[in-house]
Amino acid sequence: MELKNDLYLRALRRENTERTPVWLMRQAGRYLPEYREVRAQAGDFMTLAGTPELACEVTIQPLERFPLDAAIIFSDILTIPDAMGLGLHFVQGEGPRFADPITDAAQIAQLPIPDAEDLQYVMDAISLTVKTLDGRVPLIGFAGSPWTLLTYMIENGGSKTFAKSKALLYKNPEAAHQLLDKLAQSTIKYLIGQIQSGASAVQIFDSWGGALSPADFKTFSLRYMQQIVDGIKAAGFNDTPIILFSKGANQSLTALSQTGCHGLGVDWTIDLKDAVIETGGRVALQGNLDPAILYAPDDHIKLAVKQVLDSYGNQPGHVFNLGHGMQPDMDPEKVAVLVDAVKHYSQR
Repeated sequence: MELKNDLYLRALRRENTERTPVWLMRQAGRYLPEYREVRAQAGDFMTLAGTPELACEVTIQPLERFPLDAAIIFSDILTIPDAMGLGLHFVQGEGPRFADPITDAAQIAQLPIPDAEDLQYVMDAISLTVKTLDGRVPLIGFAGSPWTLLTYMIENGGSKTFAKSKALLYKNPEAAHQLLDKLAQSTIKYLIGQIQSGASAVQIFDSWGGALSPADFKTFSLRYMQQIVDGIKAAGFNDTPIILFSKGANQSLTALSQTGCHGLGVDWTIDLKDAVIETGGRVALQGNLDPAILYAPDDHIKLAVKQVLDSYGNQPGHVFNLGHGMQPDMDPEKVAVLVDAVKHYSQR
């Protein structure tokens, strides 16, 4: 299907664009009243994400409000652990939990490697969304990085210290690598399935890459993201852009840019001009406004947008985004200010 708006894909290929494309992490979500309506109708998050018609509806909601240049499928990074049999559910006010979290190496050895068909509801949601978008903008698929998934599976949710996860790395590195390899194999199948279902690009969210030292990051996170990039390309999908986003891992931007990915997400703790130097023009960069700026007055938002654009400069290969996701209490009107400012200040 021919895209009416391919700015996002052209920017990822580092081609010249008439302006900087923009989309936002968590652009579909709780800050939108229309999302909250559909979420209430679904009853719980898993029903919402697991019902293709509802996932499609909330994926497209932000595009009805804002002139964004890409949609990202509404799903969750923890679909793979759920398909492995851990029993994902969400606890109000606490976030994700597993009925059967990983507690020992024997469990890891028994874990299956799910196929894309085991996550058919995600594939169906992507197919339906691509059909509904009808070429309006590209649809992004995504997955969590193996390291980030490991932390949720071991900690049974989020963590401030990742003590259990790091204990596994140091006490039983063999089991840790076995789990990371199974997650990488699963993610390759999952993302290929998403591409075959119509996703124009895929992003790997390494949300907790910054929790590791630079050396451990290379050993336990980067290595497995590299495996995923290589696996997708080996399956013949060389032209489908792959974006890696390792939050807090700016010390590893050079290594990340050498994986063969097409783009890197960048958080707000580094200036884009420095990220450009670190990555040597090998990849497009996506980011990197601090999402908290959306709490500011409109003029402050416009100034911050201009500063991000100026920091990147005039060379091709920039996708404007936040340095992390939208928060539930943010005002949709502030998003409109941001998107308009990107379009205004980035006209070539």
